Amino acid sequence: MTPTILRQLWSVVETTQSNTLLKLDDASLVQWLLKQIKNQASLDQQEIHVLSDYIYSRLNLIRDLAQER
Repeated sequence: MTPTILRQLWSVVETTQSNTLLKLDDASLVQWLLKQIKNQASLDQQEIHVLSDYIYSRLNLIRDLAQER
């Protein structure tokens, strides 16, 4: 996973309305975030898998950030 993809992910998290991030269950949130990143960058299957695992591991942080806004 490149630093650019990581920056794009966290940019999406920061600019997405909090209620969108909070209302989705885990699997839906991961898929929604992946879709947003795939719209910005072409990812191969390996990158998608790695990014998906990364997002799953950061779900609590993503939701905490959304709640604080």
